[in-house]
Amino acid sequence: MSAEVDLLLQEAKESIEAAQNYRSELQLRLQGLNQARKQIRGSSGQAREALKRHFTELQAAATRLLSERLAGLLAEVDVIEADSVKPLDDCQSLIEHGVGQADELLREGEAALRCGLGEKEDKLGSFTKKAMHIQLDSLPEVPALVDVPCVSAQLDDSLLSVLRDRVSRHGCVSSHPPVQIDELQERPGSILVRWCKVDEDFAAADYRLQYRRSGSGGSQYEDAYIGRDCEFLILHLDPHTDYLFRVCARGEGRTEWSPWSIPQTGYTTLAPHEWRSGTEGYILSSRRNIALRNDSSQSRCPVLYSDAPTYFCGQTLTFKISAAGQTDRLDSLGVCIDSQSGEESLQRDQAVCISTNGAVYVNGKEMTNQLPAIGVGSVVTFDMEVVNLLPVSNNNLSEGGHFKLRVTIGSGSREVVFDWLVDQAVDCLFFGCSFVHSGWKVLVF
Repeated sequence: MSAEVDLLLQEAKESIEAAQNYRSELQLRLQGLNQARKQIRGSSGQAREALKRHFTELQAAATRLLSERLAGLLAEVDVIEADSVKPLDDCQSLIEHGVGQADELLREGEAALRCGLGEKEDKLGSFTKKAMHIQLDSLPEVPALVDVPCVSAQLDDSLLSVLRDRVSRHGCVSSHPPVQIDELQERPGSILVRWCKVDEDFAAADYRLQYRRSGSGGSQYEDAYIGRDCEFLILHLDPHTDYLFRVCARGEGRTEWSPWSIPQTGYTTLAPHEWRSGTEGYILSSRRNIALRNDSSQSRCPVLYSDAPTYFCGQTLTFKISAAGQTDRLDSLGVCIDSQSGEESLQRDQAVCISTNGAVYVNGKEMTNQLPAIGVGSVVTFDMEVVNLLPVSNNNLSEGGHFKLRVTIGSGSREVVFDWLVDQAVDCLFFGCSFVHSGWKVLVF
């Protein structure tokens, strides 16, 4: 009986635990539903406000434009009226002046006819002279109605039809943006952002990526990238700091951008790659991720190493050349197990590198495979992964190591792949560079 009770108790405990887990899962799903509802409600409210604000601004702008056009047309009518009436006013003044002269002449003529015989000859003579002076047979010309302006306004419904057509197609409401962020991958002091189309019918010509610091003290979104690629590495990010990322697209033949994707939060825990300060012959940028080989040293300079072993297997280490000097066989860009002081090149044991002439060196030995020469604009990448741990035996001791790393070095459109044997297990490595001549400038990320 006791065993049966213990079994029942055990089953009851398991059922209670299962019920608790079930309730927790349901509560999590309720939270997800609430977040989804909040997103729908919030985005709908924002869309309404955006529509109202946009169309209110359009109405105000259209009213202003129509008022300005009306005022311009009315001004044209005023100018035509004024210019056309002025000659008529001048002609009217001339005619009224002639009517006045004729009235005065009539009065004088009638008075001359009524006067006595003694005065009649003088007054008739004076009247005749005055009548000849006025030129009673000269009449001003009055323009015919067909010769004077008849002002009219030519108006049709073409604007209204065009406006109706454009307004009917202006703006749109979408339930989902055509592009969404697909992946946020942390890198040293940076984040690789990847996105993809979720609307296969949308033909994207360009993408636009923005980011900002998260939290109440966050800044405004700023552009990080505009172009056709579907990924971009955002540099100069502070570790352990949340950032918000969003992306939109512009359709083929369109000028406006699509709605923004749902913002995604990401951060990097990896410290940024930095060059070691204080190395003779090199000047570093404020963030210490750019090194310039100067001409302050007349003798050969030591290798410029990273400040710490911040390159981990499984990551991509990138060198970008923004300025170039004279090449030399001993120049090198690469990674190494340790940062040996006094070395003038990475063409040594416990290091792999590429020279500026494109030669690849492994533990100081030149490979037969060669990459393109390095110059301004060149981008050199290092990728490494642990292949396996080789058991130490008499066979592989002569090979110089028992820890194998598969190394891929890329430059231009070519790459070389090889296995690098080292004599100790490593999970992080130093990187470095060396240039015999000045003028070289290299960015690491």
